[in-house]
Amino acid sequence: MATIALNKSTEAVKLVRGAKKAAVRYFTTQLTEKQLEIQKTVKFFTNEQLKPYAAKLDREGRYPFKEIKKLADIGFMGACVDPEYGGLGYDYLSLALAVEELSRGCASTGMLLSIHNFLYANLVNEKGTQEQKEMFLRNFTQGCIGCFALSEPDAGSDVANIGTTATKNGDHWIINGKKSWVTSAIEGSATVVFATFDPALRHKGIVCFLVPLDYEGVFRGKKEEMMGVRAATACTVTLEDVRVPNSFVVGQPGEGFKIAMGQLDQARIGIAAHAVGISQAALDTAISYAKQRVAFGKSLSRLPSVQDRLTEMSVMVETSRLLTYRAATQVTTKNSAMAKYVAGRNAAAVADHCVQIMGGNGLSTKYNAERHYRDARGTQIYGGVTDIQKRLVGHFLLKENDAL
Repeated sequence: MATIALNKSTEAVKLVRGAKKAAVRYFTTQLTEKQLEIQKTVKFFTNEQLKPYAAKLDREGRYPFKEIKKLADIGFMGACVDPEYGGLGYDYLSLALAVEELSRGCASTGMLLSIHNFLYANLVNEKGTQEQKEMFLRNFTQGCIGCFALSEPDAGSDVANIGTTATKNGDHWIINGKKSWVTSAIEGSATVVFATFDPALRHKGIVCFLVPLDYEGVFRGKKEEMMGVRAATACTVTLEDVRVPNSFVVGQPGEGFKIAMGQLDQARIGIAAHAVGISQAALDTAISYAKQRVAFGKSLSRLPSVQDRLTEMSVMVETSRLLTYRAATQVTTKNSAMAKYVAGRNAAAVADHCVQIMGGNGLSTKYNAERHYRDARGTQIYGGVTDIQKRLVGHFLLKENDAL
């Protein structure tokens, strides 16, 4: 009897220990000393090099070459890239912190850094061959700009329906098609391109290529005139009988869809961080204005209605920030989709509150509120529209609970 009791006691201890282990939370909002230093460094850069000139860059629609070069000089154009290829070897959260701070000062610059890193440099660093890294990565940590060409005129969120074709020809591939909204393609040196070798296979027939943008048959269109992030550029890229060697294929033919989805999981973290930065800028702008503006004999900040708006804005910023940090430390499709959905929606709402608090001045181009409003709107579109993010979250939620 004693032996049986002892065995039961031992099993009970094991169960308790197992339950405690299962209950351990691996996510924390506490940043490491290194991450705090990264945040501090980029915050200083933003305040000194970006924030004073952001409105002018936006107004003139001028690509921030000088600012990007400075970011390359301090290593952030290869934030997560292995040091042997010129990168800093940071984790995704550190990169998200940098994107957030940059976007707080200049949304265009923050977006450009995010796309270059999360969609291009990280892809080559994590999935490229040594030969590909030498050709398509090393210089891209030093100032060359990388792009990501997935969307098409008739295929945005429906990636499996892309029409760009890739035909095998010996040890080369011939690519034909048109890509839309390729950020930085006008200024870029190379791009990731997704094409299908058999449309009937849909997502199973997609190939991922690395293509130099100065290759014969690659044509870059005119800059799209954008509502927000006007200092960034996007254009159509047309590929006409572009001949690339088999060595430019990332992974294996047929793995392109999986590669694209993996990078979009990363991209959503970047766009969410981008949205948080814009939200914080709008909140800062609203607080600064409310402190100075006098109405009914006292500052706006003392009016209950304004206080309520500022409170709502603060809650939305912090909610977005926490979801983004979690997505950056626990990278899953559900987490990144949830972060982007909430952060994008909240950015638009926070920017709207900012304009409302400032009244007529919020509509004036003399103030930053209208720029934050325009910049915030795009965060619900690029990187995957809000509607798709909701569907992704719902799908994986039901899948986790065996409800599909």
